[in-house]
Amino acid sequence: MKKMISTLCLLLVCIGTVAKKTKQNDRAYWVAQAYQMARPVLENMAQGKLQQNMLTEFSPSFDNRNRKVVYMETFGRLMAGIAPWLALPDDGTSEGIQRKQLRQWALASYRNAVDPASSDYLCWGVSDQNLVDAAYIAESFLRAYDVLWQPLDETTKARYFNEFKKLRRVDPPYTNWILFSSVIESFLAKAGNMCDIFRVNTACRKVEEWYVGDGWYADGPVFAFDYYSSYVFHPMYLETLQAMTDAKVNSRIDYFKYHARALKRAQRYALILERLISPEGTFPVFGRSMPYRMAAMQPLALLAWYQQMPKELTNGQVRAALTQVMHRMFDQQQNYNRQGFLTIGFCGSQPETADWYTNNGSLYMTSLVFMPLGLPADHPFWTEAPQPWTQVKAWNGQPFPKDHRWADDIQTRDKW
Repeated sequence: MKKMISTLCLLLVCIGTVAKKTKQNDRAYWVAQAYQMARPVLENMAQGKLQQNMLTEFSPSFDNRNRKVVYMETFGRLMAGIAPWLALPDDGTSEGIQRKQLRQWALASYRNAVDPASSDYLCWGVSDQNLVDAAYIAESFLRAYDVLWQPLDETTKARYFNEFKKLRRVDPPYTNWILFSSVIESFLAKAGNMCDIFRVNTACRKVEEWYVGDGWYADGPVFAFDYYSSYVFHPMYLETLQAMTDAKVNSRIDYFKYHARALKRAQRYALILERLISPEGTFPVFGRSMPYRMAAMQPLALLAWYQQMPKELTNGQVRAALTQVMHRMFDQQQNYNRQGFLTIGFCGSQPETADWYTNNGSLYMTSLVFMPLGLPADHPFWTEAPQPWTQVKAWNGQPFPKDHRWADDIQTRDKW
């Protein structure tokens, strides 16, 4: 009996740590984090002052590309993360007021981003890097199509079409970069513009070739043990396939069946990610691009927002685990500079973690964890009681699910 009581106390401590650190409920805490991250970017950019006011930081080994890419990276990556949240309808809550303000700033920022007369016109076409961050802008449109794309005026929409198409001049490396092209082209298809089907289908075929099993993708022909299955492969592959399905594009590839298979792979990978979260809310630091912080958890966030989490995971355990990671990363460490912009590091200011392509705009990929905010406050993801995640159970003597290799059970053939 004493052992049972002791174990129960340990479980309650692990689950209750988040609540002890703040009087806010989990959603209010997430909202506060998202607003803190987004406000300096969008408030400045809506006024055409981001490039004037942003305190930038670059990797000590940063290469010779145009340093103005930092602003496009900041805006595109932030919007990809908070787009689902901004798509919620207005309401009179304090959250709703903040969300409405951010949306208004975002729409003004989208206009400035492609207006050559604006001081915050982004540096489209000055670097191959623009292909990457244009894809995140396109991804934000896909994630909140009716709220962030449709309200834009026709001149602004035409400018985006033009800028996206000009990026076809970029020959992407034989890596995850092929998905940046496919996201842009699939967005063009969904928006009723002419897309390059060859770029989309080539990306799909290559991603299939690079699938190594059990939910993991190789980053090109050679497998790399890093989080690029989180950062790019699962989300952008799913979104490419969904957009092509939405656009009713008829090609040799059966996008609907490909999507069904890719979703199952993402669910398997999400199971692995959940198991990587320790009872203390940490996860292993390995591979390149670690300053992207919580972007490593993007598939968990995406599937929660899609309401497509694997049956083995509950809303309460995933929310509790991600909230614990968020507290561990953002409550005590210095992740922002004196002007309120993210600073290079994983958990705090750690410039030595930067790769040669890293600037502090790159880091706004951490916003990708905020996608579940796109679920309304009364959704079970937010209302379900917090529950212990796998490592909490395993390290406290409780039953926990076994884990086994998973294989595809959907096969596809070209339609003709």
